[in-house]
Amino acid sequence: MASLNLGENIEIDTELIKEAYSLAVEAHSKSSEKAYNVEESRRSSDPIIIISFSGCWSENGWYDGEPFGVTEINPPKLFPSLRSIGVNENALVNKAFLQRFVYKILGNPDFDREVQKAVEENKQILFTGHSSGGSIANLATIWFLEEYLKPKYNYKISPSSPLCVTFGCPLTGNHIFSHALRRENWARYFIHFVMRYDIVPRILLAPISSIKLEFQKVLKFLNAKSIKLAHASIDNFDASNFFMKVMKNASSVVSHAACNLMGNTNLLLETVSNFIPLSPYKPFGTYVFCTGNGKLVILRNPDAVLQLLFYSSQLCHEEECTDIAQISLQQHFGYENELQESFQMLNEVYLEPLEQLPLSSDSTSSDIATINSALNDLGLSTRARLCLCAAGELEKRKIGNKKSIDLKKPDIEKAMKYLEEDYQLNCGYRDLGCYDAFKLQETAKDFDANVKRLELAGIWDEIIEMLKRYELPDEFEGLGDWVLLGTRYRRLVEPLDIANYYRHLKNEDTGAYMIRGRPKRYRFTQRWREHAEGLPAESSEESCFWAKVEELRIKISSQGFEPIKKEVSLLEDQVQNWINLGVLSRDVLLEKSTFKKWWEDLPREHKLKSCIKDLKVS
Repeated sequence: MASLNLGENIEIDTELIKEAYSLAVEAHSKSSEKAYNVEESRRSSDPIIIISFSGCWSENGWYDGEPFGVTEINPPKLFPSLRSIGVNENALVNKAFLQRFVYKILGNPDFDREVQKAVEENKQILFTGHSSGGSIANLATIWFLEEYLKPKYNYKISPSSPLCVTFGCPLTGNHIFSHALRRENWARYFIHFVMRYDIVPRILLAPISSIKLEFQKVLKFLNAKSIKLAHASIDNFDASNFFMKVMKNASSVVSHAACNLMGNTNLLLETVSNFIPLSPYKPFGTYVFCTGNGKLVILRNPDAVLQLLFYSSQLCHEEECTDIAQISLQQHFGYENELQESFQMLNEVYLEPLEQLPLSSDSTSSDIATINSALNDLGLSTRARLCLCAAGELEKRKIGNKKSIDLKKPDIEKAMKYLEEDYQLNCGYRDLGCYDAFKLQETAKDFDANVKRLELAGIWDEIIEMLKRYELPDEFEGLGDWVLLGTRYRRLVEPLDIANYYRHLKNEDTGAYMIRGRPKRYRFTQRWREHAEGLPAESSEESCFWAKVEELRIKISSQGFEPIKKEVSLLEDQVQNWINLGVLSRDVLLEKSTFKKWWEDLPREHKLKSCIKDLKVS
């Protein structure tokens, strides 16, 4: 049995792909009965369950709200991984597709039971869909990954990795959606087949207001095709108008994206985006473009895929518009024949490395002749090739930035070692914890510790700025070594930053440290740990202990004890928990400790009932 090799150790039987397409299209005709269908594969030698999802052919099933019908994912209830961790921004997703998935799929208890049954029987699940059914399959796959493959879940049977195979699927989410799937290493499970001219994967690049007149007619035509009505047709005028309007908006989106890829900092770019609504949608996963002559062009870079969605269906001459517009609709249901021809040839072309693609259609060098032929088959101009190269160069720069940051690890370790060993030992000789010693700044060692604090702040601030600009590889915030290093750094150095903040009375000008003074380098690294360990947001604030103490001291001096009694008890519970977990040093209990002195001054009746009354330094 022939297999399609998609890279990243993902291979899939061609017969299974054809079966998935057949079931995905069949799901349309059953949509009135059920929003999804479950069948065991008849063509695979392995036990595989195929779950296919039907599409929707009404305007409000695609656009729920203007201009692009997107809504923010609402973790932690649904899809907690679909966010940018450090900047704390949730992904945007098509609202209509999300609601259809939540109410029609998750709202059906049979769906969860059937998935659970497949997992318990150790069967791989392939989620599939054609047209907007593919977007539902995308969401179902992410739901499965969240529920069954996240490390925090401990199942007796380790589930097989799922696959999601879509055909002519519209875009589903924005750049954070795409970024998060790459960070979690989940993008490799998604395989999207796209015909060269199929308009459906491009539709959501246009705001609904620009295509409203023709869209319902297009959907009516596609619905008729989905149930195989022989007389299905659409007027040339409507088809041409729809095609040109979608492509005009797609042109604006990819031009703006290309300028960003090439590092264009022209302020006119931002001005234009304020006046012209630009689609927020971005591809993810592995795209397999069908050229129309048996070749399969495989591409994983989401920035490059976005460019290819536009340039591969660009017109060469205006006279082609009527014919290509009809083809763009007919091809949406032409995958069966195209796949049959392509799988007989299995002529796969990988567009990697992108930055080395030939810029001229006349390139004849033997090592790039195959790639150049595929680019010509997709009708890519020199401008299109430049945009693909720019996408490759951007990814290359991100990898280079990561290597530069990695080279600074020894500097980070060296500075932290001084604070962990030399400075802590010196503070111990003075019967002080690091916080109180640093706040007093009485010795040369305190001065040296401050120099190390500033050195580390410079390195970490550089990392955070790169993350804010998405200048590091998507997977960076999920890398275990950096999560651990960031946690060590935060616990070790943030108390010194807090000591410096309150020593210089910055709270009087700026406000409380936790509200106005906390640097992003600590917020980011805290979120990394919380995400990696599946902890609730803001549950890992042990490094902020001293800021909480300082603010409670200020409140008690101005308000007295009774109004903040609950806050004091909460801090005491946290102290007990953090010390037991070993994430807060017992030096907070030293006699000279700011915390110990403050706690001893609390009312006697409170201290007698306190959960930390028996805690000792050793």
